[in-house]
Amino acid sequence: MVHSLGLTLYNLRPRRGPVEESAWTERGTGPHVWMHAPSAETAGGVMELAARLIEEDGLTVVLTCPDAVSARPGLVRLAPPDDNPSAARAFLDHWRPDVGIFAHGELRPALLHEASEKGIPLMLVDGRKPYVMRERDGWFPGLMRSALSSFSHVMTVDEAAARAFRKGGAALSAVKVTGRMEESSAALPCLEAERSALAKLLATRPVWLAVGLPEDEESAVIAAHRAAQSLAHRLLLIIAPQNPARAPELARRLADEEGWIVAQRAEDQEPEAEVEVFVADGMAELGLWYRLAPITFLGGSLAGQGCIRNPMEPAALGSAILYGPRPGAYGSTFGRLGAARAARAVGSAADLGEALSDLLSPDRAARLAQSAWIVATDGAEVTDRVALLVRKIIEGDG
Repeated sequence: MVHSLGLTLYNLRPRRGPVEESAWTERGTGPHVWMHAPSAETAGGVMELAARLIEEDGLTVVLTCPDAVSARPGLVRLAPPDDNPSAARAFLDHWRPDVGIFAHGELRPALLHEASEKGIPLMLVDGRKPYVMRERDGWFPGLMRSALSSFSHVMTVDEAAARAFRKGGAALSAVKVTGRMEESSAALPCLEAERSALAKLLATRPVWLAVGLPEDEESAVIAAHRAAQSLAHRLLLIIAPQNPARAPELARRLADEEGWIVAQRAEDQEPEAEVEVFVADGMAELGLWYRLAPITFLGGSLAGQGCIRNPMEPAALGSAILYGPRPGAYGSTFGRLGAARAARAVGSAADLGEALSDLLSPDRAARLAQSAWIVATDGAEVTDRVALLVRKIIEGDG
């Protein structure tokens, strides 16, 4: 790897502090794959790859990510080391990875340089656009080019991303447009007997779900339900509150103050034919509600602090998605769904009522749900390709 003047200047920047080696577990035996993602949201593709390599090949995967991600057996989760030579060397000397995989496009120049110096094969997957760590402001001549020269394989999601990596200095022979990697399945489980029984009870009733609903959005959802009932008087609303402890108070208010016929899951009540609102008692059964509701509104996205649940959850289970202007941590996911016309955005409570009423047409909801399902399940061939390359590298054929 070329040691640029920019890397020298970059390494002179103030350091975060001593390396936290005490938090590292002892390195196990056998090959280790090191993966890095700049955030939990961008880790989806490498998490699915990690699961494959752990389950099918028995490999140990070390994932560095500044955000918390879901735990998996065989996955070692760590905060990334500070991007300076001593911290990078300590990390690499301890874990001795056989291959390194960066996701998305974040570059850690000191870490990449040290890995290259140690002869660790490096690849970049799900590439969107290269950039040096956000917190390292400043211009360093040749820094991006020298960092990108570390990668023997740069796999991008589309041609625009490929151009960005070529312009940044990646080797032309290294850059390939492969598409997006498959993400970990967001299909939540449920008890089939329970689903079957409730589906029979609901029969042909139209159903929609408000999931992760904060208190600030309850009135908007109820207003949308009231508006849509003028078109479908048997419409059932299922509410899974953001705070499960609020379920009893919410049910009481809807029944006593607003006159709705309400049933509560916590009271072992059923959504009988006369019930208009069914209040779930937590998030443990979301796989059940997504399967029963052809339409899902994602709470927190309208007037809350941001979307509470991963939109790929309803997408993977065939539920059409409605969401507001506050995506929270799922901005890029909503971007993908929007580009594929696989979700419908609403800007206000009135918009929510109109969109819900429109999607009560089964064919419109089905088209939206089908597009969302395609987005949620694509990328398997790309993941296969990366997994094969990792295996060849570890076997010495890559």
